[in-house]
Amino acid sequence: MTSGHLVIDVGTSSLRVCVVTAEATLLHEHRETLLPTTPFPGAVEFDANRLADTAVRLCNAVLAVHGPVVSVGITCQRASTVLWNATSGEPLGPGIGWQDVRTAGMCLMWNAQGISLAPNQSATKLAFLLDTFDPQRTRARAGELRFGTIDTWIAWKLSGGAVHVTDATNAAVTGLGEIHPTAGVQWDAARCEALGIPLEVLPQIIDSSGVVGTLDLLNGTPVLAGIAGDQQASLLGQGCVQPGIAKMTFGTGAMLDMSVGATPPAAARRYPAGSIPIVSWRVDGVAMWGVEAIMLSAGTCVEWLRDDMGLIDNAADSETVAARCADTGGVMFVPALLGIGTPTWDYGARGTLLGMTRGTGRPEIVRAVLEGIAQRGADLVEAAQADSAIAIHTLRIDGGMSRNGLFVQAVANATGLPVEVSPVVEATALGAGFLAGLATGTWPDLASIGATWRPQQTVLPQAPPDRQRWKLALGRAGEWLPDLSALDF
Repeated sequence: MTSGHLVIDVGTSSLRVCVVTAEATLLHEHRETLLPTTPFPGAVEFDANRLADTAVRLCNAVLAVHGPVVSVGITCQRASTVLWNATSGEPLGPGIGWQDVRTAGMCLMWNAQGISLAPNQSATKLAFLLDTFDPQRTRARAGELRFGTIDTWIAWKLSGGAVHVTDATNAAVTGLGEIHPTAGVQWDAARCEALGIPLEVLPQIIDSSGVVGTLDLLNGTPVLAGIAGDQQASLLGQGCVQPGIAKMTFGTGAMLDMSVGATPPAAARRYPAGSIPIVSWRVDGVAMWGVEAIMLSAGTCVEWLRDDMGLIDNAADSETVAARCADTGGVMFVPALLGIGTPTWDYGARGTLLGMTRGTGRPEIVRAVLEGIAQRGADLVEAAQADSAIAIHTLRIDGGMSRNGLFVQAVANATGLPVEVSPVVEATALGAGFLAGLATGTWPDLASIGATWRPQQTVLPQAPPDRQRWKLALGRAGEWLPDLSALDF
């Protein structure tokens, strides 16, 4: 019997495949670690062939257990870049991960010329690959090469080269698009020409939900019917289909996303309060826009406590240790190990521990780290509200830190909002499954998807923290490395 929707979820460090049922549950999860490599400082690379081969293997393993599925959805890390030969299907060099900053200098050069680009976007990564493997662009203009983000690459490989597409959520963060009033984004021919990127290498931009073609390398040749970037998939996976309901994913970093409506932003650039316009999804040719605010260090700080400081034995231990004190005793930690994203985008800021006394111990420091991440979460909420002019009345959270009860309470306290905890740790797969099911009739509309939301628990705010003192601590963490702080993408 055909049932459920197969989901391929490609993260930065792992790939998982599972089935999303009509009851909005996950079945038969198979996961494999696929760590990127760092061959030199600033570089983040991955083996694109290994990624595709792993996807085929895990998909067929899940299908062997579950049986035929109605359709397939893909969700992925955004902006990671692959360039390949259209005939052989072989990548030209390694894939370049979204975290790769080797093209930062190129971005600064283009920004000085009025073309706004950031190193975490695909645009300069693709230009770098073309400069390396097709400097005259002869092969690219002849249609011999193909570019894709991870969704495009996986779809192309699993379809045997028949499908070369990306959805609007992924296209909008490549740095190669321009705003379209209804479709959300279209390729910007003038920008591509300036960057030396022939349009012939680019995929077709399609809806996030809709039948695209068959994936012939998978058992039963199911249809591909849903594609979305990871944060947008998590947004939909947590039922945030209306403005005013936001989600925050606490992973290595943290991202807050909220849909704001069908009206496009005035420009595809950062808002005054430091958040960023995104396409939340595109259905039936119409894009829903959203706002995204970013914290560069979240779970990374817990890893620091464990791996570098030796203050906890494992991530879960952070809750146990922090609970040994009633409060931090005035200690504050600013989680800026990689700089500060929203609101100031200060790449030269650094992690800061303030207010320590002779009585400060292990529990106070661990608790300060958790509460500092929660305070940064409140910063993201404030920025998203300011930039969207929409009040957030509900915050839904997923990610590994959502299973830490003390931390969840700290988020509720810092934001002053009820916090609804996702029933699954990572809601990305649910969102991709919803998009595939929306295209193939399992869910009739977005409202029915929103109605599937059943939080694991709801945590209400209690004692509010000292936000004024937090702002002071945040300011002291800033501009520690002036040369990096001067960078603006």
